[in-house]
Formats: sequence, C-alpha cells, structure tokens
Amino acid sequence: MRRDALPVGVQRLLALAEAVPEKPGVRRTSVHTPWIARLGTTALDLGAGSVSAVAFVGEVASATWRLTRRSARFRIGDLAVVVQECGVQALPIVTLISILVGMILAFVGAVQLTRFGAQIYVADLVAIAVVREMGCIMTGIIMAGRTGSGFAAQLGTMKVTQEIDALTTLGLPSIEFLVLPRIVALCLMMPILCVYADVLGIVGGAGVGVSMLDLTLVQYVRETVAAITLTSFATGIAKSVFFGALIAIAGCLRGMQCGKSSASVGEAATSAVVTGIVLIIAADGLFAVLLNVLGI
Repeated sequence: MRRDALPVGVQRLLALAEAVPEKPGVRRTSVHTPWIARLGTTALDLGAGSVSAVAFVGEVASATWRLTRRSARFRIGDLAVVVQECGVQALPIVTLISILVGMILAFVGAVQLTRFGAQIYVADLVAIAVVREMGCIMTGIIMAGRTGSGFAAQLGTMKVTQEIDALTTLGLPSIEFLVLPRIVALCLMMPILCVYADVLGIVGGAGVGVSMLDLTLVQYVRETVAAITLTSFATGIAKSVFFGALIAIAGCLRGMQCGKSSASVGEAATSAVVTGIVLIIAADGLFAVLLNVLGI
C-alpha cells in the first residue's frame, strides 16, 4: 500500500502508531495443539453433546406424557400451521421423487428379469420394495432435508433473536410450546405421505412396465395386488411414524442447540439434515434385524 496516496491526517496517525516499537511477545502466535489434546477435546465435546441429546429426549418424553394427560401447553393454531407445512406443501417434491424411484426400480428390475422371461415379476419387485422399504425411507429423507432443516432454522433463529428466552421468562416451556407441535405434526403427516409415496412409486413402476415390457395395465395391477401383503404395508407405515419422530427430534434438537450468531443457524440446519438422515438409515437397519428375528 502506498502511504503517500493517503490523506495527510491518516499518514500522521500511522506514523504515530509506529513511533513506539512493538514489545516482544505481544503478538499472538499460532500454537500447535498435540493430537492427543485434540482427541480429548473431541471426546469431551461428543460426551457433552450426547448428554444434551439424552436430556432433550427426556424432556420431549415428559412433554408427550403431559400431552396424553391433556396438560401440555401449546396453541392448536401453531399445530395446524406446522401440519400444513409438513403435509400439503411437501406434496410436490414427494410426488416427483416417488415417481422417479418407482420408475428406476422397475427399469433396473426389467433389465435383469427380461433375461429369464420373468418380466411380469417387475410388478412384484416394485410393489414390495416401495411398500416395505423405499416409500418410507425416501419420504423420510425428503422430510429430513426439507422439514427437519426448517425446524432447526426456525428454532435457531428464535434462539438468536432471544424469543425462546422470552418464552421462558413468561413461564411458557419451550419444549411444549415449540417442539411438541412440530413432533406431533410430523408424526401425523408422515404416514399419509408414505401411503401417497407408495401409490406414486407403484404408478411410476407401472409406467415402465406397460411401456417397456409389453405388460397390460390389468396384469400389472393384479400382480401388484397379489404381491402386497397387509404385513408389508403396516411395516412401512410403522416405520414412517418412527422416522417422523426421529426427524422432528433431530431438527428441534439442533435448533435448540444453536448458538447466538447468524452463522450458527445455517450450521444447525445442516447438522439437522445430517443427523436426521443418519438416524433414519440406522433405524431402518435395526428394523430390518428386528423384523427378521420376528419372522415378519
């Protein structure tokens, strides 16, 4: 930087600042932290986060118990707004993804089954996969990216603007007033969205089966109806309710853990999506093992 181009007053101020030499040791220098110290810090942070998550889940369980006894305090209007956000407003993206997943499953199955002249079983493949696994999983992942992050951003913004502190000052428990309506709304909407995704996934598979495999629509529908059992259908619905609870808890947890800066809101939303998807995949694996043990 050319100092002669600066105003005279600024040049004098810089000269005054440099008149006294800098004392040694004043300027902060970077210190290399040993890896064992970094590992210990990470372990402590992980432990503190785990304790905070367990405490949050306990508070949610307590609020849910009070809800069953009709003593929880939240506004029905807030619940209706969240239901609309989780339900009707999520239909476009659920529609697109469900149809595409059904078409992809049918196409991949057709490539293999046509080698053996068993293309009729594409309907069985799509129906069982969508109803039992893909419908609830894809709906859960969509809602984790769309709604879970939204919950985290909303609560994180309220944390930054001290609205949650204001509710506490007024004597309103934030878990009941803010978290509980979101969990209830998502648990109510996830089964409906799952059924909707199942139907559209089968429709997408039917489009591929009828257009590429020379199957008639009647044949495809009959084979689909024969393949779907009540147990498979109920399994997918039960998974969707559990996934909805996990997504809502993850989003609200990250929102309540948000810091006081605006950058923390984005970090909370990102963390909510990652946490929600990881919980969905882990829970689905546990469901698979449990159902296999039970012979379902």
